[in-house]
Amino acid sequence: MEQAVGEIGTALDEASTCRELAAFTARHLRASTSVDLLTEPGAAPWRAARAGPPESPRRTDEAAAEAEDSPTAPHDPTGLPGGPAAPGDPGTPRLSLPLTVHDEEPLGALTLTRTGGTPFTDDEVALARHAARLAARHLAHARRLVAAEDAALHLQRALVAEPGRPHPNLEIAGGYLPAGPRALVGGDWFETVRLHFGRSLLVVGDVMGHGLDAAVDMNAYRSALREVAATDLPPHRVLRHLDSVVAEDDARRPATVLLVRVDPARGTATFASAGHLPPVVFGADGSAELVDLPVGPPLGTGVGGYEPTTRPLRPGDTLLLFTDGLVERRGEDIDDSLARLAALRLPPDSGPGRVVDEVLSRLGAHGAEDDVAALAARIRARAPQ
Repeated sequence: MEQAVGEIGTALDEASTCRELAAFTARHLRASTSVDLLTEPGAAPWRAARAGPPESPRRTDEAAAEAEDSPTAPHDPTGLPGGPAAPGDPGTPRLSLPLTVHDEEPLGALTLTRTGGTPFTDDEVALARHAARLAARHLAHARRLVAAEDAALHLQRALVAEPGRPHPNLEIAGGYLPAGPRALVGGDWFETVRLHFGRSLLVVGDVMGHGLDAAVDMNAYRSALREVAATDLPPHRVLRHLDSVVAEDDARRPATVLLVRVDPARGTATFASAGHLPPVVFGADGSAELVDLPVGPPLGTGVGGYEPTTRPLRPGDTLLLFTDGLVERRGEDIDDSLARLAALRLPPDSGPGRVVDEVLSRLGAHGAEDDVAALAARIRARAPQ
């Protein structure tokens, strides 16, 4: 039974656990094994894995692959030794066990069929029961993990899906991608804040670390920034104020932040960076240009030293702010990463939505090793008088 602990549940996902359960019981009990799972009450079970005994010409991996996603009829998980015979072969012992944890509803069933007429012994039944219970625990843990990750991802998407409401004179689009299909919520975010005189403040930030703790700090940064930005201070002074506040809280994680105040009436953008990567401007012709600006320390150091930079935004220019997951790649110098972004040529007159989609796609952000948040903005063209 100790072998079952080491061979079943080595990975926190349902498919692996089912394959390991089928392989273990087929090998140790010399039986053809199938594992069927219930996805919801009342639904028919589906074949998650199947394996044959060691002497069977049908090997475990081949049989499991053939059985993948195959529907199957409901089982009678009575668990009786030498239980119901296989249909059409009354001399074939069959054993069916529920995959259940304590008194909870079964997650599925483990079925073993042995050719040759040799019944299952009491010890073999005990081993099969132990393996089924062990697999059920891992399956329950895997489902709880998936549910928690889904909730965390929905939380992250909800936090970045509504980046405030800029003035109508500004077109915006945003995108967020988690790092991998099983990623938890992280500390990347973007935001827009409506200011006086038709101006809008664009924000992108990245709290150090991952997980719910980083997300909590991210939300705290976001709330504090909204309050400070509402005073209409210039971007570099907003960063100074946030830095002093965060430095007083030892529990708060440092964060990099980029602020851009866009003034459509003047056709200008004023930048201030706290340890963040520079943004890029895509011209109306689709060419890209990195914005050269001074970079201060991340928020939370208490050092300050943030400086503003102002540059014009020409008609048709689209400004793109992003977190480092968009460009950084393992083993690559950051200057090379930024150069790859600056070398992009997009279709002419790409608006914010297309800029975000094109850049995420061309830089392979869907397979990035870190979370990616991106925010694009363009001054809305005035209708002719």
